[in-house]
Amino acid sequence: MSTAATGRMPALYLSHGAPPLADDPVWPGQLAAWSADLPRPRAILMVSAHWEEAPLALGAVTTVPLVYDFWGFPEHYYRVRYAAPGAPELAERVRKLLRAPGTPVQDIPDRGLDHGAYVPLVEMFPEADIPVLQVSMPTLDPQRLLEIGRRLAPLRDEGVLIVGSGFFTHNLRALSSDGRITSVMAEFDDWGRRALEAQDLDALLDFEEKAPAGRLAHPRTEHFAPLFVTLGAAEGELDRQRTVIDGFWMGLAKRSIQVG
Repeated sequence: MSTAATGRMPALYLSHGAPPLADDPVWPGQLAAWSADLPRPRAILMVSAHWEEAPLALGAVTTVPLVYDFWGFPEHYYRVRYAAPGAPELAERVRKLLRAPGTPVQDIPDRGLDHGAYVPLVEMFPEADIPVLQVSMPTLDPQRLLEIGRRLAPLRDEGVLIVGSGFFTHNLRALSSDGRITSVMAEFDDWGRRALEAQDLDALLDFEEKAPAGRLAHPRTEHFAPLFVTLGAAEGELDRQRTVIDGFWMGLAKRSIQVG
C-alpha cells in the first residue's frame, strides 16, 4: 500500500458478508489484495447497511466499542476488536457538506462501528491505524442517497475513502451452507454487472422494477442502498467503474466495485 493518498481517492461499494467472512479461505485475501492496490486514505467514511437513522447521524468521533449487531454466533466473533482512531475533523467536514435548511445532521457519540463497517475493515486495514467515521443512512430512497453521495464527493479530493458497505444480493432465505446458488441470485447479479458496465444509472435507481426478481434478491433494500452513496460520490466517473470481487458466498452475490 502506498504511504500517502495522492490525487483523488476512488469510491467503493463492497459486500461485507457477515462475521464468518474472517474464516473464509478466499474472501479475506481478496479484500486484503484490494486495499493493497489503493492509495493509503487519510481517513475512511463508512456507510453501512446496518445503520439506518434519521436525521442523518454521525457515529463516534473517538474510539468506542464496536457494535456486535448479530445474534447466535460463536463467542469468538464477539471478541473481535477494531480500535481505529476517531475522525473528528472528517466529522466536521461532513457536517458542513450535508447540513442544509431542512436537512439536519445529528451526532450519536457512543455509536461504534457495526459489523457492516468493521468486518471488511479488519481484512482491508488490519492495523486499525486510519481514522474511521461511520454515518447513517437516513433513508433507503436511491435518489436521496445518490444526492448524499454527490454532496460527499469533495472528500475524495481530501484523501478520504468513501465506502458503501452492503451485499449485492441479500435474501437470507437464499443462504446456503453448501454454496448452492439460486437462479434469482445469479440473475440479479448478472443484471447488476451489466447495468454497471453500461453506466445505466437510471436502471440501477429503479432496480426493484427493472432487475429480474429485484424484490426477491432484495426483499428489503438496505443492503443495496449504500451503492447509491458510492455512485453519487463518483458520478461522472462511472466509465471508470470496475468489479474487484465477484462470485458468491453462501449463495449470495458478493460483487464489490471500485469507481475512479
